[in-house]
Amino acid sequence: MSDDPLWRLAATFSTLSLLAIGGANAILPDLHRQVVDGARWMTDAEFVNAYALAQAAPGPNVLVVSLIGLHVAGAWGVVVATLAMALPSGLLAFAVGRFVARSSGMRWVRVAQAGLVPITIGLILSSGGVMARAADRDALTLALTVGTAVFVFATERSPLWALATGAALGIVASRLGMFG
Repeated sequence: MSDDPLWRLAATFSTLSLLAIGGANAILPDLHRQVVDGARWMTDAEFVNAYALAQAAPGPNVLVVSLIGLHVAGAWGVVVATLAMALPSGLLAFAVGRFVARSSGMRWVRVAQAGLVPITIGLILSSGGVMARAADRDALTLALTVGTAVFVFATERSPLWALATGAALGIVASRLGMFG
């Protein structure tokens, strides 16, 4: 593979794009493995911070790859990473969508669609595990992760309450010197 960072971003994200069944969050474990462990473009903390910023911003989940592209190769990195992540999966979704629309009455299509649901849920759950391992560096961050998961799972309140509470607790903990 070329050493050109733009080429490496394009190759990495266009390949991952075709595996993103369930969206960008479904490929987070592999994205983390390639960006942090493989290419060493970011540390665990930088990856988690980019992911958190992308999730807090309005827009698609794929924003995290734009931030990775920015980190690796500046403005052109944003363009290349975003297009490499969105274009192949968009074209594939368009082609598969047309095929499924024409074949929706076929039993094997319904079975395949039903089989993809638990796979997508499993991929997203594993993404949560990878991000928790990368983000939870002490008892406070572990408690915030567990508390947020319980809050969202056990209540019907908006996850924005968890985000606001986490931000407020983070500010307080930072002021008390609890975050390094």
